Amino acid sequence: MLGLTLPRHGLGAVLAGLGLLAAGVTVQATATPAAAATPHRILFDDGHAEEAGNADWIVSTSKPDPLGQDSSPSAETDWTGALSSWGVALQKTGDYSLKTATSALTYGGSSATDLSNFDTLVLPEPNTLFTTAEKTAIMTFVKNGGGLFMISDHTGADRNNDGEDAVEILNDLMTDNSVDSTDPFGFSIDSLSISSDYPSAISDSSSPVLHGSFGTVTKSLIASGTTATLKPADNANVKGLLYRTGYSGNTGAFFATSTFGSGRVAFWGDSSPIDDGTGQSGNTLYDGWNDSGATNAALALNATEWLAGGSSSGGGDDGGGSTCASAQLLGNSGFESGSSTWTTSSGVITNSTDESARTGSYYAWLDGYGSAHTDTLSQSVTVPAACTTATLSFYLHVDTAETTTSTAYDTLKVQVLNSSGTVLSTLATYSNLNASSGYTQRSLNLAGYAGQTVTLKFTGTEGSTLQTSFVIDDTALNVS
Repeated sequence: MLGLTLPRHGLGAVLAGLGLLAAGVTVQATATPAAAATPHRILFDDGHAEEAGNADWIVSTSKPDPLGQDSSPSAETDWTGALSSWGVALQKTGDYSLKTATSALTYGGSSATDLSNFDTLVLPEPNTLFTTAEKTAIMTFVKNGGGLFMISDHTGADRNNDGEDAVEILNDLMTDNSVDSTDPFGFSIDSLSISSDYPSAISDSSSPVLHGSFGTVTKSLIASGTTATLKPADNANVKGLLYRTGYSGNTGAFFATSTFGSGRVAFWGDSSPIDDGTGQSGNTLYDGWNDSGATNAALALNATEWLAGGSSSGGGDDGGGSTCASAQLLGNSGFESGSSTWTTSSGVITNSTDESARTGSYYAWLDGYGSAHTDTLSQSVTVPAACTTATLSFYLHVDTAETTTSTAYDTLKVQVLNSSGTVLSTLATYSNLNASSGYTQRSLNLAGYAGQTVTLKFTGTEGSTLQTSFVIDDTALNVS
């Protein structure tokens, strides 16, 4: 007999005090962005006061479809909005389909502007907070393969006077969402108001954002903006591409990229570079797009192409399936955000001291009741089609009161399910016979599911007597 001798139900007084035991479980949306294809599908947000005050962050006054204003624009003035230069430049390639969202952002719904219909979401200086549901939608969209372009402004740029500016709103998106609030992108936006600067690009000839099909990026522009602080310990894929003068490394990043799940993320610290100086009557605008000291157009367009899944060789390349960014795809992989991202039976994710986490405070505890019982733990994930390696790993500690050395009375199955809940494969089965005094790392191959959205499910089944606890921590799904 190893570890606990008491069944888990005898610890009810301890566990009942845990808020997580009765917390509602976030169910991961099963819809996913369709594989990026020509044309790349870009959604510009205009549902969060992007036109408040002097701002006019739209590609066209025709919404949701800018083609309603001019179906074949040849000049940026053929569409009306401070982002019309950006929109028209994409439209003229013939490789992009653009839409504008004017209502709440959703993922997995039926509306024409639902995020599942797009490859990239552009947030051009939002000025109202995203709702809880919207934050779940955005983060799930990115995790499942979408591109997210976040454009901030300087702290205090509260254009609609509601007490929130883009710095606060975008930081809130990253730090208070139901999908992963543990610094998912590996950076935070600085509360700064930098009056002017021409941030310089790093030297990286392999970067598709700095050296893409729309040109070479050398400098950008700050005309009252901010920067980001990078935290590569939280996300090794975060990278600063342009820096405020005098800064480098993890501080002063004016333009940065990262990944999350199988999606891509870009951050820009000022809205002035995307402003083409034209828009609706009554707005005071600034032409940063055409600033002679910067290469803002190339930066915006190359980044859009990269986010949508295109390669550096041309805007018309088929996106999504052509490259695989090395990444860890599971949200809340160490359970430190409670039941966020995972779907579980009651009480599975816990910080009870009657078992112990491998790292941190929280872990997943399946079974351990000493009576007939079944616990489950699952998460939906999309394995990018271009990835040739996909490895599910987790640390497992099996604690049992069983004394047999030959009979598997209690089992833990690790399975792959499709979106309908049908079991596609049982990857491994563990039992009371795998009991040990500590955690053991287990690794399972998922490469055969590249290009699919699947649910990874742990199912613990306990017999009628003598407890067995299956304790899991530090999960990961690493692709490359």
